[in-house]
Amino acid sequence: MTPRDSSGPADSPDNRWSDLDRPPLSTAALRRGLVREGRLWRQVDVVQRTGSTNSDLVARVAAEDLAEGVVLVAEEQSAARGRLDRQWTAPARSGLFFSVLLRPSEVPVARWGWLPLLTGVAVATGLSRAAGVDTALKWPNDLLVTVGGEERKAGGILAERAGDDGVVIGVGINVSLRADELPVPRAGSLALAGAAATDRDPLLRGVLRSLEDWYGRWREAGGDPAVSGLQETYAAGCSTLGRTVRAELPGDRSLVGEAVAVDGDGRLVLATEAGVQEPVGAGDIVHLRPA
Repeated sequence: MTPRDSSGPADSPDNRWSDLDRPPLSTAALRRGLVREGRLWRQVDVVQRTGSTNSDLVARVAAEDLAEGVVLVAEEQSAARGRLDRQWTAPARSGLFFSVLLRPSEVPVARWGWLPLLTGVAVATGLSRAAGVDTALKWPNDLLVTVGGEERKAGGILAERAGDDGVVIGVGINVSLRADELPVPRAGSLALAGAAATDRDPLLRGVLRSLEDWYGRWREAGGDPAVSGLQETYAAGCSTLGRTVRAELPGDRSLVGEAVAVDGDGRLVLATEAGVQEPVGAGDIVHLRPA
């Protein structure tokens, strides 16, 4: 049976069945696989196209009383944002673009800064299991893969406050992006990194289940990164540690040093030539030499 689609004729570039190598996600199937009584994920919605799932979910939190565990997935985003308001673009159905609403009310707000790092650990763990591809984390929130012996960015994470007690976390992952579709030459994708699987349905399920697991551990530990095992696991998978890096800081300042640790507040600690260790809590990190 030929699936019906109201978006246009079969040869239309906007038709969601026009690229059979990139089948659409099924809201019903994702709900059956993820939504369970007493578990974190309570609502999963898939939209064909939007500007930004993060912006949409933050707006929904402002307009209505949403419970924790809402997941919003887009097949395509036209105005997705990364850190420092950088644009994130990719062809329709070529990746995973989603946002989740968390309300860690039992965790002190001072520890909420760990949520982007926690999400990075969860994404890397979930993709390793579901896609069979090695990933690394660049502090604070980039997902790296190896393509042709070179590290390339294949994903990113963006966390935003939503109301008084909510956090919306957005994730973008290049899954089946081909070389001629890369937005910049140094970008990558799971497919280009030799992933064993690029079916987005099991990949998304694997990532969300991993996120539920890590979020549960962290929350049960009161947000303590050491007790939950988060700090140790993040450090083990962080490709920034052991490198000489340049931190481009707010106020047009920069700091160069060796990244030696991620401290208890989730900050990157740099050992500078002046012989001091300086924590960096915000800024853009440039890797200056291989690990």
